[in-house]
Amino acid sequence: MDDSIYQKLLNIVGVNNISREEGILYLYSSDVAVESEKWADCVIRPFNKSEVREILKIANENSIPITPVGARSGASGGSVPIKGGILLDLTRMNDILNIDLKKMTVTVEPGVVITQLNEQLKSHGVFFPVDLGSSDMATIGGTISNNGGGLRAVKYGVMKNYVDELEIILVKGEEMTLNSEQNSNIGGINLLNLFIGSEGTLGIIIKATLRILPIPKFKGVLLAIYDDLKKSGETVINIYKKGIIPSAMEILDKSAIVAINKYKPEMNLPENAEAIILFELNEKHPIEEDLNNLEKICLQVGAVEIKKSTDEKERIKLWDARKLVGAASTRVREGFSRVYLGEDITVPPSKIPELLLKLRELSKEYDLPIVVFGHIGDGNLHPAITIRKNVPNDIKKVEELEDKIHRYAIDIGGITTGEHGIGLRRAPYLKIERPGELMLMRKIKKIFDPNNLLNPGKMDLDAAFQS
Repeated sequence: MDDSIYQKLLNIVGVNNISREEGILYLYSSDVAVESEKWADCVIRPFNKSEVREILKIANENSIPITPVGARSGASGGSVPIKGGILLDLTRMNDILNIDLKKMTVTVEPGVVITQLNEQLKSHGVFFPVDLGSSDMATIGGTISNNGGGLRAVKYGVMKNYVDELEIILVKGEEMTLNSEQNSNIGGINLLNLFIGSEGTLGIIIKATLRILPIPKFKGVLLAIYDDLKKSGETVINIYKKGIIPSAMEILDKSAIVAINKYKPEMNLPENAEAIILFELNEKHPIEEDLNNLEKICLQVGAVEIKKSTDEKERIKLWDARKLVGAASTRVREGFSRVYLGEDITVPPSKIPELLLKLRELSKEYDLPIVVFGHIGDGNLHPAITIRKNVPNDIKKVEELEDKIHRYAIDIGGITTGEHGIGLRRAPYLKIERPGELMLMRKIKKIFDPNNLLNPGKMDLDAAFQS
């Protein structure tokens, strides 16, 4: 990027909101799972949509790639600037613009953090249901771009279920406002869903109107402890057969339990268990009967012990254990560290037992601890692989193991990502999972971004521009 273009960008946002210092560029070269060998030419932090519009116009006129980012808490490489250019950090655009309790919507800028949003909504008796493991960092814009799901997707669904309206700026600076089908009686093709999960490859989200829900009055948790890994997986389908839909169903396998206890001993999870499942129920009505029914099902399937509570402190403690597992996984075995590969496989509920056993088998085969946790209620598991970083063969093995896990998920009717997005990490598998859809995605990309400037190199879309 030459100095004249940099000066134009500086004039838009001011000297304090643009940088090309090496230290800053290095910090922005990675997300949780992927570090880019190429850095951006500059990092720029706009404050409002007019600044975003002007930045995009300059980038388009000068054929400069643009990588939009939020908190960079993603785990697929979707926010790393592999083609250089402009790194567009949208976290300064973090205002909650309107809470409409009649329509039950909230309108926000893309940089609003999920936890902070719910803190503001709480005083109004409402909440935003999408709750990620990274909700303390994750922004609304990034979560829309990845169609995030999270801990309570089993009951409430994923991001696309809550987006009512998006305001988008396209690559040449034009603005579009897109409505959901629920909010629009206009005929024709509804374009809103094209942008949910598109990872910034089609346009820049500058405003979102989201659906919100009343906070449930009654909450409770149940912890089911299993001495048989397969039976823990069989629990899910049996619960659905009885018509019970918990607000969350989270699994921790033996490795996860051990890792959490080493990381935070006061958690004192049962290390003799092969797996535990944490259930949460939240309803408008008292839930004691629902908890009792859930207990019966778990025991019938094979749980050896049940702990249940409607005490808020106990509920928070158990959820803290679940939210710790990502960080704790590096403690599973002395000398081993987690390799962040963005593990996010998802399989049909009927295939969960088979998947759990396969992961255990692969861990033994490769002699690499795999810490298994995730949203078992919708079949979305995060097998965290750990290695010895000073053992070169471990690094070679982990690449092979990662590929085996992804391909196995596809072979049994699953997919390689349930909520973390495709980005770079899972792009090679799209042509195996959804070849017909990938062809259409590439055509759509070329229509909205004919010069391939918006988050290029992601989701295996670049083939659309190869002659």
